[in-house]
Amino acid sequence: MRNDSFKDFVLDQLSDLRGLSCRAMFGGYGLYNGSAFFGVIHEGRLYFKTNERNRQAYSKMGMKPFRPNAKQTLKTYYEVPVDIIEDAEQLTTWAGRAVSGK
Repeated sequence: MRNDSFKDFVLDQLSDLRGLSCRAMFGGYGLYNGSAFFGVIHEGRLYFKTNERNRQAYSKMGMKPFRPNAKQTLKTYYEVPVDIIEDAEQLTTWAGRAVSGK
């Protein structure tokens, strides 16, 4: 049986994000805001969608792109720093940027 405690924690931290939903996918979970897919929870880590405007914030903190397996790297999804995950207000702000692309 899968341990969903990290997923539950992330969803609780993002409880102020209106329109949030979570769906099982490929051994992890996809995060949606309405119909916009903006995040991935996989193996105890959280990844948000990035672009040229916001990716630098992740890189500056040493975060790497999502690598679901040894042969695949999704360079638009970067790991969210633990310090951000633990601060619900900051996490919601980062999630909003992932959704809006800002």
